[in-house]
Amino acid sequence: MPDLSRLDVPDRRDGEAYVMSRKLELAVDIAYATGRPLLLRGDPGSGKSSLAAHIALMRGARYYEMVVTSRTQAQDLLWTFDSVRRLADAQLRNDVDDRNYVEPGVLWWAFARDSALELALGVEPEFDTNAERSSSHAVVLIDEIDKADPDLPNGLLVPLGSNRFRVTETGTVVEIDHAPSSSPDSRNLIVITTNEERELPQAFLRRCVVVWLDHPDADGLVAIARSHLDTYEGGMSKADEDLAFELAAAVVELRAEMAREAARPPSTAEFLDALRACRRLGITTNSPEWQELRDMALVKQQPN
Repeated sequence: MPDLSRLDVPDRRDGEAYVMSRKLELAVDIAYATGRPLLLRGDPGSGKSSLAAHIALMRGARYYEMVVTSRTQAQDLLWTFDSVRRLADAQLRNDVDDRNYVEPGVLWWAFARDSALELALGVEPEFDTNAERSSSHAVVLIDEIDKADPDLPNGLLVPLGSNRFRVTETGTVVEIDHAPSSSPDSRNLIVITTNEERELPQAFLRRCVVVWLDHPDADGLVAIARSHLDTYEGGMSKADEDLAFELAAAVVELRAEMAREAARPPSTAEFLDALRACRRLGITTNSPEWQELRDMALVKQQPN
């Protein structure tokens, strides 16, 4: 029986159902071996944002994430300082301690968990998961970095290259708090994604391991569908497999059609959406409703 508490969550971050290509596995190994961030490029819905949680799960590493917006600054990934609260407190008393207004960012948690825990009074992001994970190894997802100003990637060059930074307001130096291991697998891994909405600085690209996530072929799409159904819904039946192959062939055909029209192709995430809808509604590519489902879930044409 499927675990009903895990159904109806289309965008997951548990890392449990992910199919890695040989190229992607190699890219992860290279990032660990070099200690460089792993920059994932590719179309939206290609699985970039889900990879970090999968790696963390497979390697027993702590997991932290931050979704970048147009307002995000490089410092936000290191620490934030509540200057408004500090000013209000300073108006009431003279003995304010600047350390009480510092909040660790995701990179602080990855670099120096103990000092982050002290500042955060023991409240760790993803506490239930991270409490059981490695104290010396973390995976950090910095999602959609292309949404930020170019100053953000450049502002991360020194912290990511040296594994240390200095908190301006307190003078505290934050750096890796565990001794290096002979095994590259014990290193932290920083996974960064971009949807190519803005060109990234060349200096930043030179300091990353870069890989493009290609669209999977029909067999790859079915393998992804099988992984999701096995993990979340109790397995893939023969009827599910036939439907998955049917939809995968339709998606591959649509990609070729979209390429001719210079339009955005359907993503892997949209393939999974179409599969969920077809399974639950009893629709196949021969059903009267197929054309409309195809247009709504896969094509999603924009008005001219």
